[in-house]
Amino acid sequence: MKISCIGLTKFCFLLSVSVCLVFFLFIPWMKYGSLIPQPFLACNVTCSSRYLEPQLDVVRLSLNGHNQRAVLQRWKDYRVSLKDTDYLKEPLRIEDVFIAVKTTRKYHRNRLDLLLQTWISQAKEQTFIFTDWEDQELRQKAGNQMVNTNCSAVHTRQALCCKMAVEYDKFVLSSKKWFCHLDDDNYLNLRALLNLLSAFPHNADIYVGRPSLDHPVETLDRVKGDGSTSLKFWFATGGAGFCISRGLALKMSPWASMGNFISTAEKVRLPDDCTIGYIIEGMLDVKMQHSNLFHSHLENLPRLPQSSLLQQVSTFFGLI
Repeated sequence: MKISCIGLTKFCFLLSVSVCLVFFLFIPWMKYGSLIPQPFLACNVTCSSRYLEPQLDVVRLSLNGHNQRAVLQRWKDYRVSLKDTDYLKEPLRIEDVFIAVKTTRKYHRNRLDLLLQTWISQAKEQTFIFTDWEDQELRQKAGNQMVNTNCSAVHTRQALCCKMAVEYDKFVLSSKKWFCHLDDDNYLNLRALLNLLSAFPHNADIYVGRPSLDHPVETLDRVKGDGSTSLKFWFATGGAGFCISRGLALKMSPWASMGNFISTAEKVRLPDDCTIGYIIEGMLDVKMQHSNLFHSHLENLPRLPQSSLLQQVSTFFGLI
């Protein structure tokens, strides 16, 4: 039986298309020289185990006689290397940060009004104002972002720790990745804050701020011990502001949540910011990340070069 020229031409055309298809299907594997499918390259360090672990089964099915142990080891090494790959990190947004501003009744007008008109207006939904008085005028401006702690308005260790305890519990109940504390005389540079926090993974143990002293604090250990031994630790001054990752904040829970912060502070007889440092460095053995980008009224800020002001995370009213 004779085959017509037209039929032969169609056959050759279909054969050519089939060969090209097979060739293009194998290009991704030839390009990257790996048995790991390419969608993994889009995964970052925040991928959940529900996504990552099932992919191992895909790898196993793709081996087809190759050395499974070697390939799986390459996959494990790749997952470890993700932690050190900056361009794979998830970008941080202001919505990921819980900003707590501690204030008191007498500063509602001359301090908070200025904050509400400046940086808080750019992060209104992320900023919570912790005070000690039900101010109707402030409530109208801040809404549910104003939190009446019902703590005392006096400037004592007990009153300060009372407010910090409410700040901590409020953050834990949120879904935010970072807890940042500020005083009502701080100006916060939101862009600089995000730039700083983006350098750290929120699920790691991160405590970043500026100490007010040039040496660690030493106090008697009345929490882990019987008070007969001393404990040294650094703390970030609340007057300049500090930030704590969610991963670390959750580990603080035994000494900080549901009123435990106040009892811990009473045992060590320290103010709120010192107690934070005591829990993190003393109890959890996590070292503070010292940063010169936070500033308080204790510093001579006019000496800062003007060219560096936009890089500072926090300043105080004396510089503005």
